[in-house]
Amino acid sequence: MFFKFTTAGESHGKALVSIIEGLPAGMPVDIGLVDEELWRRQQGYGRGGRMKIESDRVEVLSGIRHGKTLGSPVALKIENRDFVHWQEVMSDSELAEQPKNPRLVKRPRPGHADLAGGQKFAARDLRDILERASARETASRVACGAIAKQLIAGFGVDVRSHVIRLGNVALEAEFRPWDEIAGIPRDTPLACVDPDVERRMIRHIDEAKEKGDTLGGIFEVAAKGVVAGLGSHTSWNEKLDGRIAQAFMSIHAVKAVEIGSGVANAGRPGSEVHDEIYYGNPGSGDEKADERTGFFRKTNRAGGLEGGITNGEEIRVRGYLKPISTLRRSLHSVDIDTKDDSPAAFERSDITAVPAAGVIGEAMLAIVLANSFREKFGGDSLSEMRGNFDSYLGSLSNY
Repeated sequence: MFFKFTTAGESHGKALVSIIEGLPAGMPVDIGLVDEELWRRQQGYGRGGRMKIESDRVEVLSGIRHGKTLGSPVALKIENRDFVHWQEVMSDSELAEQPKNPRLVKRPRPGHADLAGGQKFAARDLRDILERASARETASRVACGAIAKQLIAGFGVDVRSHVIRLGNVALEAEFRPWDEIAGIPRDTPLACVDPDVERRMIRHIDEAKEKGDTLGGIFEVAAKGVVAGLGSHTSWNEKLDGRIAQAFMSIHAVKAVEIGSGVANAGRPGSEVHDEIYYGNPGSGDEKADERTGFFRKTNRAGGLEGGITNGEEIRVRGYLKPISTLRRSLHSVDIDTKDDSPAAFERSDITAVPAAGVIGEAMLAIVLANSFREKFGGDSLSEMRGNFDSYLGSLSNY
């Protein structure tokens, strides 16, 4: 049994559509929480004009009845409100005559899929590529991730994110405990745990906007309450850290992924990297052991994964986001028809989207974890899955 999803839709098309397979029957679904996640994705200082047009809400097309899953595929729809201005340009019917403003794209943007996609699909109008390559698609992922979050929340898992770096402004102590991340206010402009650093980030964004430039950064996603034993060491494609890395690399503009303190670990001796193992019982006098009985680690440099398997510690994953490819101060490019030098095309864009990328990262981590939960504990119904999970917890307590 697997949790799978697929998305369809273009940035300026009629709507985005998602289909989720593998949810157990009888799982409660709160659509309000899905809309809340969609709202979070649209927030953040430095976002562009599109966020003022769209006010994303999900419509359930199938798979949920009276607030619970049926065990069949769940289909979700998110309307593109901006489509009203793009009906001719994005029409699915052949037009008798070309629109007055066809919005053809002939000048590919460096760093975007425009040119490589045009070459691959033999597109003479690069809008055929950019419409699907646009990060607008991530609204669908966030909707699917919100459903995945609700599944794993039933097994004690919570997923949060925060911004570590934006451009050249970063937290001095990059590792932040769970309580600080979970305590970030809902309406914070950049999802940073340190208000002083956040104010510096905002000034940095303003400076980039004045220059017509864009900024990247680093976001971290943390998952708390994940049971030990998800994933496997037995095959390359079953290693959970590999699946997580692939999921994060699929997020638009993410060019590197780090699990735990993997980057710093590469320059440290093993004695300062590997998380030593302890065993505790309630009343032992060890503060952490009093929180739970069993094996634990006092450090988490591995980010909750060893040998491709969860070890019971928090999962910590970082995504390194390059600056957005669409710059108001266009970079050098070439017209694909005339081959003449030309500034790259400009589409409405953000200055930065690092906080939004954190929300998308939450969704992708939740999706990967939901799949691992379904893979390990199976069950056609939520009650059957719960029974399998409880039985496994019993085996862990006896290990």
